[in-house]
Amino acid sequence: MSPPFFHDIGKSSNDLLSKDYPVGSGKLEVHTTTANGVKFSVLGSKDNKSGAIGSELKTKYSDKSRGLTITESWTTSNVLSTQVELVDSIAKGVKFDLHGSLLPAVGSKNAKAGVEYKQDNVVVRTALDLFKGPTLTGDAVVGSDGWLLGGEVAYDVSDAKVTRYNAAIGYSNKEYTVSLHANNQMSSFTAGYFHRVAADIEAGARASWNKAANSPVNIEVGTKYVLDKSAFVKAKIDNTGRLGLGYTQILRPGIKLSLGGLFDTARLNENSHKVGLSLVLES
Repeated sequence: MSPPFFHDIGKSSNDLLSKDYPVGSGKLEVHTTTANGVKFSVLGSKDNKSGAIGSELKTKYSDKSRGLTITESWTTSNVLSTQVELVDSIAKGVKFDLHGSLLPAVGSKNAKAGVEYKQDNVVVRTALDLFKGPTLTGDAVVGSDGWLLGGEVAYDVSDAKVTRYNAAIGYSNKEYTVSLHANNQMSSFTAGYFHRVAADIEAGARASWNKAANSPVNIEVGTKYVLDKSAFVKAKIDNTGRLGLGYTQILRPGIKLSLGGLFDTARLNENSHKVGLSLVLES
C-alpha cells in the first residue's frame, strides 16, 4: 500500500482533534447522485456571530472506466471553479489534476496544474500555480515497515528562490500512529499521536511550538467513544482550558446530525463560548 501524501502524515490525530466539532456556525449539506453517476451537492453555513451566510453549489461527474472526474462549483461569493482529474489513464499510479477558478466581478483568476505519482513505498506530488509567482510546489513521502519520511518545498519561478520548505517523519501501524512536522522553514514544530485503545475508544494528542515567536508549547488532548453503530461522542481540551465537546448521530441512513461546543473553562461567566451544528443529507 502506498504511503500517505505529505499533508496526510499525522492525519489520524488531526482528524480526532479537529473533525466533528461544528462550533461557531450552523452547517447544512445536501448530496444527491443520479443514475449515471453525476453527484450534486449544496453546501451552506451561517456564522453564529456575524450572521453571514455562505453557500456553494457543486456538481461532480465521474467516469470510472476512463479514470476521469470533472467537478464544477459556484459559490455565493461568485467564484466559479472547475477541476479535471485523470487517474491511471496516462500510466498506472499517475494522476493528472487541472484546477481553475474565476471571480468575474473583479476579473481575478487562478489556475493550477498538478501531477501525482503513487507506488507501494513512495508518493510524489508536484503542482504549478500559473498566476501566483508562478510558483512550483512539490512534496514526496517514502515509507517502509510503517516508517514515513517526507518533505515539501515551494519555488517561486519569477524570483528564482525557495519560498517554503517543510519536513515530517512518522510511524504508523494498525493500533497507533505518531508524527512530527517541522514547518515554516523549520521554525514551527508539531508532534502528534493517535491510539486506537479499543474497538470503541480512540485517544490522541497534539503539541505545537513556534520557535520564531518563542511562544510556549501548546498541547491539546482528545478522545472519541463510539456509543453504537450510529452514534459517537468526542471531547478535547487544551492547555489554555478550552474544552470541546461533540456528538454525532446517524438519525437514519443518509441523515447525519452533529452537535458541537467549545467552552472556555477559565472564563465560564463570560460570553466566550461557541456552539454549532451540522446536518448532512445524502441519497
